[in-house]
Amino acid sequence: MLALARSATVAPPGWSRWLVPPAALAIHLAIGQAYAWSVFKPPLESSLGLSGTASALPFQLAIVMLGLSAAFGGTLVERRGPRWAMLVSTLCFCSGFLIAALGAATRQYWLVVLGYGFIGGIGLGIGYISPVSTLIKWFPDRPGMATGIAIMGFGGGALIASPWSSGLLDALGTDAAGIARTFLVMGLAYAVFMSLGVLLVRVPADDWRPPGATPAGTAAGALVTTAQVSARSALRTPQFWCLWVVLCMNVTAGIGILEKAAPMIADFFADTSTPVSAAAAAGFVGMLSLANMLGRFAWSTLSDLAGRKNIYRLYLGVGALLYLVLALTGDASKPLFVACAVVILSFYGGGFATAPAYLKDLFGTYQVGAIHGRLLTAWSTAGVLGPLIVNAIADAQHAAGRSGPDLYSTSFFIMIGLLVIGFVANELIRPVHPRHHEPAEPRRQEDREEGAAL
Repeated sequence: MLALARSATVAPPGWSRWLVPPAALAIHLAIGQAYAWSVFKPPLESSLGLSGTASALPFQLAIVMLGLSAAFGGTLVERRGPRWAMLVSTLCFCSGFLIAALGAATRQYWLVVLGYGFIGGIGLGIGYISPVSTLIKWFPDRPGMATGIAIMGFGGGALIASPWSSGLLDALGTDAAGIARTFLVMGLAYAVFMSLGVLLVRVPADDWRPPGATPAGTAAGALVTTAQVSARSALRTPQFWCLWVVLCMNVTAGIGILEKAAPMIADFFADTSTPVSAAAAAGFVGMLSLANMLGRFAWSTLSDLAGRKNIYRLYLGVGALLYLVLALTGDASKPLFVACAVVILSFYGGGFATAPAYLKDLFGTYQVGAIHGRLLTAWSTAGVLGPLIVNAIADAQHAAGRSGPDLYSTSFFIMIGLLVIGFVANELIRPVHPRHHEPAEPRRQEDREEGAAL
């Protein structure tokens, strides 16, 4: 257990900070598989007789548990360090696949939900926040870029998992037994890959500073603070809850498309002269994953120059306009549909990657990992709302005899309204009042007490 302690992972002098992003990517590329869940929806529905809403349940529960485990485990992750957190993530995420494999093999769908959704979801949450505060400490000069590098791995996980899952299902079968074998192979492979991140990660020494570093974010103006706010105090500020609404609305608008991406594009163009094949639908999932991944790095890096508030104006305002284009054009143009979806998903990913840097600007670095964990409860909420809105409306429209774009147009208009709400919440964000700032000496004393307790 000593090898997992934070004190055992302090980097020696001369250790390169550029080794930390690969460690973070080893975790995030694996747990980002969650975004490829839509590849499993059609075979699960056909082999187990599930509805679209029911087949989304493991994914929805995984996202709920991601937010809850991040919220409740954020402070613990800060205290015990990233190596401990990454190991817990590996054990939960990979064992979730194994339990899901047992559920598929025995045709007990509740085991799939328990394994992939509940236990695997805990692995998602702990793994997601495990490198964030560490990266911000290694890259105080470029926090947006640093978190973008790591969190883009979560967005890009489906870029690997989508074709891999599709290939495994083709080779092993799309019946219940084939799904079980696919889950088993993926769980074992991810265990090996994630272990590399566990072994590689390091934290900086308390007195470490990057040579010639100057804090980024000057374009953000007065929103960037040099003070520190504790996680407990952050929850009492309007800034935290405004950002919670911003993230929730942005995630809800994107996750509804992402969770149902493969069947959505097939349904959208089913009545046209050029329907979408299963292989092309899986390719569409991969394309969205690439946009999700690149958006996390590109937009969050740009936020170091443009400011966090301005970049969220882009995510929410332009995102609403793109949804309006989708709702009004229907199935008139497949390239237009794909282009709009790709940009929306890049904004979706960028919103995740920019959030930790926004928190750092508002609340400082003192307990940014714990604050980030609490903010991710917005993701839990969105993980239920987004798929529920899209799947429930699509199921209702299908039952009414409708098809094609009519299955989703109502959902798109709802997403526009949510993005407008998020835009307003972003405009309300102001600098944190000094009464919430931590005094320096009590904060150092608290850090010493926590270190002694370990």
